[in-house]
Amino acid sequence: MDANLPNAILAYRRYLVVAVHLVMWSIAWIGAFQLRFDFDVPDQYREPVWWAWMCLLLAMRTTSYGYFGLFRGMWKYAGQRDLEGIVKATVLSSAVFALALFAGQTGFPRSVLLLEFMLAMAIAGGLRFAVRAFAQVANRIEQQGTTPSSRRRVLIAGAGDAGEALVREMLRNMQPRYEPVAFVDDNVHKLGMFIHNIPVKGTINTAEAIIREHEISEVVIAIPTATGADMRRIVEAVSVEGVAVRTVPDMEHLIDGQVTINQIREVAIEDLLGRDPVNLDVHQLSDMIRNEVVMVTGAGGSIGSELCRQVGTYRPRTLMLVERAENALYHIHREIHARFPDMQVVPCIADITDAGRLDDLLEAHRPGLVLHAAAHKHVPMMEWNPGEAIKNNVGGTLTLAEAALRHDVSRFVMISTDKAVNPTSVMGCTKRVAELVVQSMAGRGSTVFVTVRFGNVLGSNGSVIPLFQEQIRKGGPVTVTHPDMQRYFMTIPEAAQLVLQAGADGNSGEIYVLDMGQPVKITQLAEDLIRLSGLRPGTDIEICYTGMRPGEKLFEELSTNAEEARKTRHPKIYIGTGEPTPWVSLHPKVDELLDGTPEKGHVLAALKGLVPEFEPPGAGNVIPMAKKEKHPREHQP
Repeated sequence: MDANLPNAILAYRRYLVVAVHLVMWSIAWIGAFQLRFDFDVPDQYREPVWWAWMCLLLAMRTTSYGYFGLFRGMWKYAGQRDLEGIVKATVLSSAVFALALFAGQTGFPRSVLLLEFMLAMAIAGGLRFAVRAFAQVANRIEQQGTTPSSRRRVLIAGAGDAGEALVREMLRNMQPRYEPVAFVDDNVHKLGMFIHNIPVKGTINTAEAIIREHEISEVVIAIPTATGADMRRIVEAVSVEGVAVRTVPDMEHLIDGQVTINQIREVAIEDLLGRDPVNLDVHQLSDMIRNEVVMVTGAGGSIGSELCRQVGTYRPRTLMLVERAENALYHIHREIHARFPDMQVVPCIADITDAGRLDDLLEAHRPGLVLHAAAHKHVPMMEWNPGEAIKNNVGGTLTLAEAALRHDVSRFVMISTDKAVNPTSVMGCTKRVAELVVQSMAGRGSTVFVTVRFGNVLGSNGSVIPLFQEQIRKGGPVTVTHPDMQRYFMTIPEAAQLVLQAGADGNSGEIYVLDMGQPVKITQLAEDLIRLSGLRPGTDIEICYTGMRPGEKLFEELSTNAEEARKTRHPKIYIGTGEPTPWVSLHPKVDELLDGTPEKGHVLAALKGLVPEFEPPGAGNVIPMAKKEKHPREHQP
């Protein structure tokens, strides 16, 4: 096939469209004269000069319509934007033409200009919408052969702009797949009304009866401004066995405020929590990251990988992915390289407890920002393996922090957890010791050391949500440790964004606490996930309580009693104002913890010596520490 054929066809189509417009505008010009003089135009307006003025108008119209791109659109998809373009192009060309006409010609009836303007818009717009209407009718005729059973009967929750746009697209382009049956909306003034001939049948509270009466197979929540509480109420109201529940994106993620079929997605647990969007100081983050070498430890983990994605958007010179798990590093390296092909991405297999390896990496790449996300975080697992929690969470943090000092890293940001506050688990206590270590580094060199503390993130590796989803897929039961168990939750992107913001704001030695909103009952979380699966809690899927596991507590806290968290300029970030422990008094206890042997003492006793508020449950069940290989460390104050 000739490679120039598509271009030739395109050019032919453009010429044809322009020719059609020239005919339309000529009809508008002649029609305006006919209407003005009741179809008896005086001979004086048939002279060649008036045909010359018509040719000038046609030239102006062609230029104006071309400028606004009105020769490129497909008329069967004509819409509001096309109409706006027609108005702008016609107004502009008519205004310029009128100025030229009255400056160079006398005796021209002004009413002809107004009539011609209205006719030009009516014909240009009318023809487009006539083609669109014809295409829709032809589409309906073509789709009449579709069997009703092959289409999904849809109930739309929300009879607003989003719902209207959704139904319009279903009727126009998606009739073989979707059959919109009804709306439900809490605005009682809309009840009984019709949108595109689809009735508003009732309120959200009556949705279940409407679903059963009309044999609905899918509910779409078309309320992009809905809060988490709104979403939970709607999901509960429309949860009927076998009926899928989907939603449109929130307003932040809608393109130009328009809703399309392709944007419909499954309702996620994040929708029910209703976290507000995070507003970041983009300029400050850009100043911290752009053209800098950034090192992320734990790059293959949930938070670490999201930090890599967020950092990449600010275009660092080099992004170092430090991870000891080969498979996790492979996947995040592929993703980041594909997403940011122009950015240098360096995958580094390394253990943060290996001082020699860290020295080699920092010497080779000279990072200015270190984001430390590497940690052991699974609470029961660390109760069973406390020596590894100490080695990684405490020893690894200390080794990395001292390497950052030796190599003059500008800023070091460590990610901590709410489980470090008044800890009852080995994991939480080791993270608290890591906080103390990072705080004590302030003033030992030029590096700024900042800690960021937050609660659980939704869907992270090892979190409760993937576990619940797996249990639901298997038919239950869903296991919850205690009916009163509560946790703070935020999304992974939100957590990563706030980590970066706190890291940019922080002064050395400060602990930043992220606003996690209101705590969520784990039982409520389990019930929500069951409903989102189209099932009923307690009927289709049982919830059973297994008892609290070692190291767990019912309620998490975000700051200690000694830390009177105060507000920062960012509404979601607070500073813990507790006094840091000087390194000169801290390091002997840390050394004793890291160098401990079964003969020298027990893990829990050593941890409690560093963190007096540590209250481990079942303190009699003490597991001795494992021996660890010593690495050189610096102890100078």
